[in-house]
Amino acid sequence: MTQSQAPDVVRVGRVGKTVRVLVAVAGIGLLINGSVRASDDAWPFGPMSQYAMSVPDDARIDYTRVSAVTDAGTTVDVPLNIEGAGVARAEIEARAGEIVKDPSLLQQVADGWARKHPDQPKYVKLELIRDTTQLVKGKVEGPPTSQVLATWEVRR
Repeated sequence: MTQSQAPDVVRVGRVGKTVRVLVAVAGIGLLINGSVRASDDAWPFGPMSQYAMSVPDDARIDYTRVSAVTDAGTTVDVPLNIEGAGVARAEIEARAGEIVKDPSLLQQVADGWARKHPDQPKYVKLELIRDTTQLVKGKVEGPPTSQVLATWEVRR
């Protein structure tokens, strides 16, 4: 490419640099705020610590899920995503303590399912369950244990 064919170079002025620095500082401030608050409510500026570590060889791994009894008499695991019940797993995990104190918060899961899947069996009972897997020397020790943390009879 000859010099006459080279594209013109446009330098960023003082205002452009100032705006870029202010946007960067605001973004860093939001990330720090989300990390200090340690809440997924601040997403996408919430903590990402769940991705920042490995599991030790001798550890307990907890998995939170919601189980439902349907009006067809079946028991199913609730699909915790936007397409399933309209609630993401991270939201349930972040609010597990609140749900234990007030199981009526699970009503939103049943309502979301019914709204998104009107042709499917409705949920009549929901349980917040914690499955725990124990690792010993990096290997799974026995089957997972389950603990029901909260139960909610769905309002119709």
